[in-house]
Amino acid sequence: MNKLTSTIERSNIVQQLTNQTYDILVIGGGITGAGIALDAASRGYKTALVEMQDFASGTSSRSSKMIHGGLRYLKNYEIKIVSEVGRERAIVYENGPHITSPEKMILPIYKNADYGVFMTSIGLSAYDLLAGVKKEERKNMLKIPQLLAMEPKIKQQDLLGGGYFIEYRSDDARLTIEVMKEAIEKGATTLNYAKVSDLLYTNNKISGANIFDEISGESFQIHAKKVINACGPWIDQVQDKYEDNTITKLHLSKGVHLVFSQEDLPLNNSLYFDTPDGRMVLIIPRDGKTYVGTTDTNYQGDIHNPSITHEDVDYLLRMMEYIFPHHPLSKEQIETAWAGIRPLIEQKGKSESSISRKNEIWTSPAGLITIAGGKLTGYRKMAESIVNLVSKQLHNEFDYPLKPCLTRKLPVSGGHVGGSKHWGVYSARKQQSLVDLNIPTNRAQQLVKRYGSNIDILIDFIKSAETDAQKYNVPVDLYAEVLYSIQYELTAKPVDFFVRRTSAMLFQHEWLQQWKAPVITIMKDLLLWDEATCENYTAELEQYIRIATTIE
Repeated sequence: MNKLTSTIERSNIVQQLTNQTYDILVIGGGITGAGIALDAASRGYKTALVEMQDFASGTSSRSSKMIHGGLRYLKNYEIKIVSEVGRERAIVYENGPHITSPEKMILPIYKNADYGVFMTSIGLSAYDLLAGVKKEERKNMLKIPQLLAMEPKIKQQDLLGGGYFIEYRSDDARLTIEVMKEAIEKGATTLNYAKVSDLLYTNNKISGANIFDEISGESFQIHAKKVINACGPWIDQVQDKYEDNTITKLHLSKGVHLVFSQEDLPLNNSLYFDTPDGRMVLIIPRDGKTYVGTTDTNYQGDIHNPSITHEDVDYLLRMMEYIFPHHPLSKEQIETAWAGIRPLIEQKGKSESSISRKNEIWTSPAGLITIAGGKLTGYRKMAESIVNLVSKQLHNEFDYPLKPCLTRKLPVSGGHVGGSKHWGVYSARKQQSLVDLNIPTNRAQQLVKRYGSNIDILIDFIKSAETDAQKYNVPVDLYAEVLYSIQYELTAKPVDFFVRRTSAMLFQHEWLQQWKAPVITIMKDLLLWDEATCENYTAELEQYIRIATTIE
């Protein structure tokens, strides 16, 4: 076991963070920060990362959960973004085929839409070209009978036809966790629930940070030659608090998604459609549920727990009624929902939907390097850009050798299966191994897809943990999952497990309700919580449940 991934070894991780000077300290444990840590560590830089909450607890667990090439950005003529992130999605898929999978996407075309059938065909062809789409995944245009055969419930009035193309579906939080674990495997030291309380300075240059450990209540210092601010929606708070820096400001935009039972909203394929107000909305089937999103509205509220309003819900329900006029849905049918904050670069005079998803990097006078903007799909390229910059700075200031990026063909944790072409055979073989241990087939499939090439560790736990599972009256595979998440994924609280390690909060809500009490007891015993700590963490989980199931 790599002790740097175990919550049980948290005090040793803190000790390691304090005992040396790092080349790079990354502030922020979302997908951007995780990508930076992996890129830097794989080049051989001594790398540390801290996150004030849990990894992926902000934007990186609240996206549309699609690794997509940004088709809609063609509308804004953002050719460079479409080309870059379109090509990056194939890299994300190859490096982690267990958490990213091809998704058939239908784009219905209606009269009076921005683009008719001919222009849509040209646009999809341009998308295929710019994004370097594989031949077998390139677009097809559909005539009305073909489209209705695939999705008979969609609106037929004014329907002209449709497009059919491939995007990639992913689990955003697990992608972040897998990238973080691979960074640790390559030598990075990372810690969640570790908040920067102040920056350290040497000769008026930033040289590290004071850290407050939210778990132990103690403080410590991390010293580093370079500090990167990758805090997503919180980057302004870091640079405004510690730096006189007004180079770039954020424009925060809120995106809301609603989750329904697939029985209430049965789809054969994912849909991507133009709305009457000129936006585009996704409807995605997943794990027996169907989710729809997203909104795109200016946001100035609590960025830790953005609220979901009746206006948000009404908008998405209207869009659903637009595309499914004979299959209305009500608020009462919403099972869960989530809201996320997009940290966009401020562009005066532009609406939320039209603001570019480009990223920017800048360095303050005291040396704080900040990255903002961008998209989930482009995380690896963003990391490459900022580590290239830091590599040059370390070369110029400390005579470090320049080191090239290695992540283009570097699998993330769980992705060491030989690429997508080998994933199917590998997955089937490991699922059978679990079935042979009396794990139900659908559960075996879920576990292999969740953990990829790390599934052998869970299999070993399952073989050895029957007695422990019986003690807590839980299935042995559930006990093994909890144990794995604590020992290999720095899970510190029940919300970490149910929200970000398993996504049960959104897509397995009944399962969460069934097993939350014994899981909390298992964690209490393994992590030696006292009664007060256990009560606090239980209350925190209940608050998350209320947020996911309540509309303001």
